[in-house]
Amino acid sequence: MKKLLVVLVSLSFLLPLPSFAADQADILQKIEALSRELNQLKQQMQETQKKETTKEKRITAVEKKAEEAAGPSWLKIGGDFRARVDSLSGKTHDALVSDGSGGANATAGKDVKNDSLFTNRFGLNIIAKATEDVTVIGRLLMYKVWGMGNTNPVTTNAFFADKTVFDGTTGHIPQDNLLRVDQAFVTWSNIADVPVWFSIGRRPSTGGVPGNIRQNLERIGTGGVPSLLVDYAFDGLTLGYAPDINALPGAYAKVCYGKGLDSGFRPQNNNLKDTYLFGFDVVPYHTENLHVELNWNRGSDIFARPDLITGNTNVGEIDWYGTTVTGRVGDLNLFVSGAISKSHPNDNTYGGAYGLLWDTTEGKKSHSGKAIYLGGRYDIKSIGTKIGAEYNHGSKDWITFVPANDDIWTGKLGTRGDVYEVYLIQELNKKPIANRGKAFFRLGYQYYDFEYTGSNNWMGAPQKISDLTQAGPGLPQFFEVLDKASNIYLTFNVLF
Repeated sequence: MKKLLVVLVSLSFLLPLPSFAADQADILQKIEALSRELNQLKQQMQETQKKETTKEKRITAVEKKAEEAAGPSWLKIGGDFRARVDSLSGKTHDALVSDGSGGANATAGKDVKNDSLFTNRFGLNIIAKATEDVTVIGRLLMYKVWGMGNTNPVTTNAFFADKTVFDGTTGHIPQDNLLRVDQAFVTWSNIADVPVWFSIGRRPSTGGVPGNIRQNLERIGTGGVPSLLVDYAFDGLTLGYAPDINALPGAYAKVCYGKGLDSGFRPQNNNLKDTYLFGFDVVPYHTENLHVELNWNRGSDIFARPDLITGNTNVGEIDWYGTTVTGRVGDLNLFVSGAISKSHPNDNTYGGAYGLLWDTTEGKKSHSGKAIYLGGRYDIKSIGTKIGAEYNHGSKDWITFVPANDDIWTGKLGTRGDVYEVYLIQELNKKPIANRGKAFFRLGYQYYDFEYTGSNNWMGAPQKISDLTQAGPGLPQFFEVLDKASNIYLTFNVLF
C-alpha cells in the first residue's frame, strides 16, 4: 500500500501546472477513497483464496474416500457372474456299449435332450502386489446346476470322458455352491533388471486365445495358453523372456512345466508314475491388431483315468504342435488356429483291452491327428452389438487336452468331426463403475456332427460312427455314442 501511495504522489508532479491549484484536501480525499477500494479488493481476494482452499480440501477428501472404497493401491478385487440356460438335443447311434463291469450291452440309437438346463457361475479375482515386481494372483470359482447339489449326472459322464470332475476341471464343470480355488500363483518380474519373469502355482491355463473372442473377454496375458491345445487348470511353473526388438513388437517366449497327476507312494498304487506336462511357447509378434503364437506341448506318462490312483496305469506320451493367429481389421476380429497331435503309446493297457488310441484288435501303434479352428466376430460399437461365427474340425485320431472347456455337451475343440457355432452378443449401454465393469447377453447356437467315436478321450481306437451296429465292430464303446447334437444357449454375464 505504501508503495502505491508513493507512486501516486510521484505522478502528481507530472501533472500540468494548473492542477497544482487544486484543493489539497480534495486530493487527499481521492487518495483515501482509492485506498478503501484497494482494501476491499484485497479482502475479496483473500475470501476467494479461502474458498479455493476449502474446495481443494473437499476434493482431496472425496478422492481419498474414493481410494478407500476402491481398496488400497496394492490390492485389486474383481470378478464375474454368469447365469446361463441351455436347450440341448441330440441323437445317439446304435453301438455295443461297455457296462463298466467287463460286459457289454447292445444299445439302440435314440433321441436325447434337456430342454432347459440352468446354471450359475461366480468368480472372484484377487491381485495383490506383495513387493516391487512380485505379484500374487488368485481366482475362486463356483459353478452349479439349478436344483442340483453335490452330484450332477445331468452334465457329467453321460457321453464323453472330458465331463469328469477331477483336479484340472474343478470349478469348470457344474458341481455345487462351494467357491473353489481355480487359480493361485505368484509372478516375479524384471528379474536382475532384465525382462525375465518366473511364475509358479495353479496356472491361468484355461480360457485362452482365440476362444476368449466368443466369450467376450480380454486376452489373457503372457500366462495364457491357446484354447485348441490346452484348457485345463494345472499346477506348474513358467519361466519367460520378453526381449525388446523393434521389428518384433510384444515378442516373448516361455517354457512351462506342470503336473497332471501325483501318483503318491509306490508300489501300493500298482507302480503308477506321475503325469507331467511340458511346453514351449513363442509369440514372435503381438500388437493390438495382430497376435502370432507357436506352441509345442508334451504330456508324459499320461494316465488311463484322471480320477483314480489304484487300478490306474500310464499309457504313454502325447506331443502337440500348434499355431494361432488372431487379427483385427477395423471392427472385424479374425482368427485361425491349427494343431497336430502325435501319440506315443507304451505296452500298457487299461482293462486288458484299451491303450493310448489303440485296442487289442490293432495293437500298439502311434497315431497322428489334426485339427483346425477358425472364425471371426464383427463389432458394431455404436450399439454394443457383436456378431460371431466359428468352425472347427478334428480328424479321426485328433486328441487335445481341454477337459476344463466351457461347452455343455463336450469340448467342441476336441471333437472328431465338425462343429459349427454362431452367436450374438449385446452389451448393456451402461457406464462402468468397476475397473472391469461390463454387462452383456450372449445368444448362441452350436451344432456337432461327430464322425468318429472317442472325442476328447485318448483311450481306445476311434471307430467311424456310421459303421457301428449294436454288435460292434471292434471292442465295446466306453460311452453311448452321440452322433449329432445341438445346443441353443443364452447367458447373462456381469464383469466387475
